[in-house]
Amino acid sequence: MAKHIEPGMRIALPVDYAGVSMAMTKPIIERGAGDLHLICVPTGGLQVDQLVGAGLVRTVETSAVSLGEAGGAPRFNEAVRAGAIRVMDATCPAIHAGLMAAQKGSPFVPMRGLIGTDVLRYRSDWRVIDNPFAESGDPIVLIPAIRPDIAVFHAPVADRFGNVWIGRRRELAAMAYASAKTVVTVERIVEESLLLSETTAAGTLPAIYVTAVAHAPKGAWPYGLWGEYPTDTAELLRYAGAARTADGFADYMRADAMEPAQ
Repeated sequence: MAKHIEPGMRIALPVDYAGVSMAMTKPIIERGAGDLHLICVPTGGLQVDQLVGAGLVRTVETSAVSLGEAGGAPRFNEAVRAGAIRVMDATCPAIHAGLMAAQKGSPFVPMRGLIGTDVLRYRSDWRVIDNPFAESGDPIVLIPAIRPDIAVFHAPVADRFGNVWIGRRRELAAMAYASAKTVVTVERIVEESLLLSETTAAGTLPAIYVTAVAHAPKGAWPYGLWGEYPTDTAELLRYAGAARTADGFADYMRADAMEPAQ
């Protein structure tokens, strides 16, 4: 799966509760493809922090990066302080708007709510125009399409045809629709097509949008996965403590304890 990650790629990664493929993190690091542009949909966490800590990241486009209850993302925060990465500040609606533009084949999507904010001030790639349908001044922001090279996430189930059940996590579908490729790790693979059942069809991402699927039980750990297992907050706290220093981060990433208990 990691062979799909090439240097300089724009990679879409989901928010911590939506199915983060932590199982892909180590293989990506071991592959060593750097100069990555991470697009957090719409926020980032442990996976982003580890990729930054491994020195593979050039840019992070996000509305926030943290470890949730475990506090700040230590390697990300240190990289920002050191000027080692570029951060493209966004808002959650702006990230989703950019993906929506890409999936619709539009160069941009107009949206409100950003006028007068510091976020807009520091995003030279966003444009403010007057609403052409208004009789007088009515500024509106144009958010350019976000077109990731690849989306990476974890889901509960795929079938042998490559269809992936994402339930109500529609942000995962938006990532796949906007991206040139999508790779997914799953808890299990079933024989019968997920599209044949009225129960699963509506929440299934069709195989036409999926490049590759891999079986990876507990593949979101230490994050949880809806309907499968909860977040391992103790492990997130352990990582947050270890990763406060570069040496502690390196020791953690080498440890066998990174593997989930079976």
